[in-house]
Amino acid sequence: MASTAASPTTTTPSRTPGSAAQALALNLRQGLRRLLRNPMTLAGVLVIALMLLVALFAPWIATHDPFEQNLKQALRAPSHANWFGTDEYGRDIFSRLVHGSRISLYVIALVTVIVGPVGLAVGSMAGYFGGWVDNLFMRITDIFISFPSLVLALAFVAALGPGLDHAVIAIALAAWPPIARLARAEALSLRHADYVIAAQLQGASSARILARYIAPMLMSSVVVRLTMNMANVLLIAAGLGFLGLGAQPPAPEWGAMISSGRRYMIECWWLVAAPGLAIMLVSLAFNLIGDGLRDVLDPRSE
Repeated sequence: MASTAASPTTTTPSRTPGSAAQALALNLRQGLRRLLRNPMTLAGVLVIALMLLVALFAPWIATHDPFEQNLKQALRAPSHANWFGTDEYGRDIFSRLVHGSRISLYVIALVTVIVGPVGLAVGSMAGYFGGWVDNLFMRITDIFISFPSLVLALAFVAALGPGLDHAVIAIALAAWPPIARLARAEALSLRHADYVIAAQLQGASSARILARYIAPMLMSSVVVRLTMNMANVLLIAAGLGFLGLGAQPPAPEWGAMISSGRRYMIECWWLVAAPGLAIMLVSLAFNLIGDGLRDVLDPRSE
């Protein structure tokens, strides 16, 4: 009598993460997959990645010394020897553009590092405590936000004096209020959440609640806002450089390059076209990445 052997059952491996670290890694992989699935966001990521590589390897990518002057080669049109032409001092525009990416990334990174924690702290405290704390912080925020960012940055840098570091401080002072208002709006909706009330009943201090329960829930919205704010930071930095209040000559800052080339732009269009195109592409890329991050991090977009 033939005995029927029970076929072993095949079990599919569970995708349920076994720890918080595994859950975080799984969420990051899924978010990155969704982020790169959007062709516009992918284009923005590629532009910023290219800019990072150019800034990192600028000495090897640049074909000339960005500060070397050669008046005999002044105002030369784009050619095989000078890919983007030369400026009024005979300096290679392509090389100056490549080295200028370092200045732009320096300003964007430093302003973001300053603005993110300040805006998050002010907004979360205002939304959580409410009352006079909220009124005090929001009235200060309203004063800052009532002026256009570029005008406010001009006022601060005029008081501090021209220079790249002073421009960074001025831009940071003008860029934190939108982050604070966003964090405050999110904190208002979270301060009466069940898990926050449970932490209060267990005797958790306000600082612990803000750091462990409120701030992490605000991070997604703040990150999206900071990413989209990077385009505005780049434009303000270029505006200050154009007015001679940012990076000082002979630094190859993109806004300053446009300022020095505007006197010859009718006959020598490449003087302003190259840095202007770089500013436009990088600003557009940051906006595209911000839109993609909003779609990934906002649960309402599901």
